[in-house]
Amino acid sequence: MSDYDSLIERILNTSFVWVSGSVKDVVGLCMTVIGLDGFVAIGDRVEIKARSGRSVQSEVVGFQGEVARVMSFGSLEGIGPGCEAKVALDRRENGLRVNDGWLGRVVDPLGQPIDGRGPLPSSFRCQPSQCPPPGAASRARLGDRIDLGVRALDTFTTCRRGQRLGLFAGSGVGKSTLLSMLARGADCDVAVISLVGERGREVREFIEDDLGPDGLARSVLVIATSDSPPLMRREAALSAMAIAEYFRDQGKSVLLLMDSVTRFCMALREIGLSAGEPPATRGYPPSVFAELPRLLERAGPGYPDQGMITALFTVLVEGDDQNEPVADAVRGILDGHIILDRKIGEQGRYPAIDVLRSLSRAVPRCNSDEENALTCQARAAMATYQRMADMIRLGAYKTGTDREVDEAITLMPKLNQFLSQGREEHSTRAEAFEQLGAIMHALPQITPQNAA
Repeated sequence: MSDYDSLIERILNTSFVWVSGSVKDVVGLCMTVIGLDGFVAIGDRVEIKARSGRSVQSEVVGFQGEVARVMSFGSLEGIGPGCEAKVALDRRENGLRVNDGWLGRVVDPLGQPIDGRGPLPSSFRCQPSQCPPPGAASRARLGDRIDLGVRALDTFTTCRRGQRLGLFAGSGVGKSTLLSMLARGADCDVAVISLVGERGREVREFIEDDLGPDGLARSVLVIATSDSPPLMRREAALSAMAIAEYFRDQGKSVLLLMDSVTRFCMALREIGLSAGEPPATRGYPPSVFAELPRLLERAGPGYPDQGMITALFTVLVEGDDQNEPVADAVRGILDGHIILDRKIGEQGRYPAIDVLRSLSRAVPRCNSDEENALTCQARAAMATYQRMADMIRLGAYKTGTDREVDEAITLMPKLNQFLSQGREEHSTRAEAFEQLGAIMHALPQITPQNAA
């Protein structure tokens, strides 16, 4: 960063009009601040000065009469009654000064670099972390098909530019590995990756081993580890969306990968309960299910003269329950869902995508009639095999009894091999359909006479 850029950044981050109050008490994750009534509103940033002298960035999350309830983006250590609380009246915008120079960088939810590569270049324009999505009647329609680089997805859950898909799985089923394959192999201009509540130990492994130098070069990573305060975990999702919107507004095709929406909702639950909101569905306060569509609807096509945000949101289903509240709400908002099944992973097939339970709502209109017929034929074979699997394993089924079952038995080894894909292996959509067609068209005719 040049001296001129550094000076501009200091000017942009300097406030000249402050109003001061003080901390009245601290209970749990929340502080009550007095002296700011009439000057602050929900979402305003408040700077708390701890007794040690450090400044702690905080946000107003609620009110109790004229007293503001404030939560911190950092540790509450050293904060007590009487600590000074200040709000800048000339800097009400909450957002990031995103710049093209952010590509290849790793930042925290507040836009501070955490990769040890020096300061980030700044833009004069602040990209708001919370803003409404493009108007429903005026935003563009979905674009053409996008190569995701994963055979199972490109054929059975074909995705269009601007589409939003949910990736549903329990812990340890391979979500992070699949995300890394998408980040490296998907056909996009920019990838924005948000790790919300991720294990701190796995972050560097994800960047160096899973993402790699090529994937990182076209990506921006926003990271808040599991030990981060709930506001930071919430902001990790909002900031990633803001960064994706910045590149979308430049006319670029953006791939947004967020892991995971469930931890975003857990952070919202902690914030809501700490602010005094009553719990509702499985402990989640109502505000969680109001905030969720506000985030997810921001992804997708922009206006006709803009780019598109193709988004994949992972959902960490509790106890592998696909109908738990967050999973159920997300599935109803997005344009399709991809199910990762633990049993498939235990059989050694990765990515462990359950093709029969996965769905892309854009498939009928984006694939050709021949491609749709091909995938329907393959789905039918897999469904038939799944229905008869127990009898086949027990040896109770006799070859030649049912032609469809015989075909399914012949196809399943080849289909399983087709659906398996190594972490470093890349495939285009055209190659995937060609391979699937070769499998289905080479099916031998099995009759009771030649079965023996």
